[in-house]
Amino acid sequence: MAFDIADHLGATQREVRNVEKDGQSAKAVIASRTYNTDIADLWEAVTRPERIKRWFAPVSGDLALGGRYAVEGNASGTITACEAPRYFAGTWEFMGHVSWIEVYLEPKGDETRLAVHHIAPHPNPHWDQYGAGAGGVGWELGLLGLAEHLKRPEDDVRAEGLNGWETSEEAKELVRAASADWGRASIDGGDEPEQARRAAEATRRFYSGEPPQES
Repeated sequence: MAFDIADHLGATQREVRNVEKDGQSAKAVIASRTYNTDIADLWEAVTRPERIKRWFAPVSGDLALGGRYAVEGNASGTITACEAPRYFAGTWEFMGHVSWIEVYLEPKGDETRLAVHHIAPHPNPHWDQYGAGAGGVGWELGLLGLAEHLKRPEDDVRAEGLNGWETSEEAKELVRAASADWGRASIDGGDEPEQARRAAEATRRFYSGEPPQES
């Protein structure tokens, strides 16, 4: 499987905001992209388990308001809001830590914009080490898979990615560029520049399967 990496990088918007969540200071990592499909199709692609597993990961549980869900090999959580076909939200519980996701869909003519907001308490050690890129690059890989899924919705795009692509030079180039872009988004969002660049490099190494850089 081959992707147009330059097209993806140019089509994705990245933003980092200082926000407040449940009375706590927090960071919001926002990844967004506009897709050439209508809102009904995109809503199905991001909410129906039989479609989600083809581009993101198998999801089990009750994908309804108040229901519990689990992403295979990743996070679990509770659906806290759902306003079909424009918005849903939930907790994102992983390795004993709780953060939050908010997903927005907005029609743009014949196309639809998707924005994923991942919000985590701040300060925290994970942010100090990896910054926005830890979550940002992960969601961005998801947006890339979603773009391919919408072109050929019956194919198992995720399996194609796992079958060698994620360790390819093409994938490493995407991770390198996306990590740097998230570092710049962090700086634009108010983070200290040198720390943001160090975190971006740590993210690149992590997703590329390289050992952490010696301090």
